[in-house]
Amino acid sequence: MTKLLITGSGGRMGQALIEAGNLDAETEVTATHDKGEDLAAAFSDVNAAIDFTMHSFTKQVLEQALATNTPLVIGTTGHSDEEKAAIVEASKTLPIVFAANYSIGVNTLFWLTSKAAQILGNDRFDIEVTEMHHRHKIDAPSGTARRLLEILNEETGTSYEDDVAHGRVGNIGARPKREIGMHTLRGGDVVGDHTVMFAADGERVELTHKASSRMTFASGAVRAAVWLQDQPAGLYDMQDVLGLKG
Repeated sequence: MTKLLITGSGGRMGQALIEAGNLDAETEVTATHDKGEDLAAAFSDVNAAIDFTMHSFTKQVLEQALATNTPLVIGTTGHSDEEKAAIVEASKTLPIVFAANYSIGVNTLFWLTSKAAQILGNDRFDIEVTEMHHRHKIDAPSGTARRLLEILNEETGTSYEDDVAHGRVGNIGARPKREIGMHTLRGGDVVGDHTVMFAADGERVELTHKASSRMTFASGAVRAAVWLQDQPAGLYDMQDVLGLKG
């Protein structure tokens, strides 16, 4: 039985993670942590920790995970380069799953996007990405959308800095050949919608994933925590957990 620590236990995602951890036959939530509570005490007797809080809290979580040699699942997005570097450094000592999205369906979307980009390319097909989340989400584009863009950049030889256009306004002229459009929508209680569109003269291919419950992410994170129990130190993502690499 894998004993889990869930941070951010008072939040919506924290509550979903607690529910998923207690429903899974291989896990039990034996510790939780929320703002103002003792983080060191929460890490004292667990087999894995799952953190979906704020990117600014990651450093503290990493410090305690390293101090107690606790495998870690990180679902927080919006990290700075410095914060990402700290995660990479910690993964030299600990097994860590750090993913933009823990949904099995979204990770299938990542795989399909890679294959579609390989087949369709961006010579004849124009590529656009859209995402929509609830009004409370603070980072844009979402971590999932950023990962989709990274995949597209890798497969088409483009770059995020030079070739991604975040929305369009005004008299912008014709669409540049290598451009990838990125469009962020916010409103209501949308859990998460992501679409990758490949548009050419006479045809269009759209790959879409829509999440209607946070439990899809929570269940995937719990699955990742169980998977980590047999892994050596290193930095992994959900493609590793699901066996979609290679």
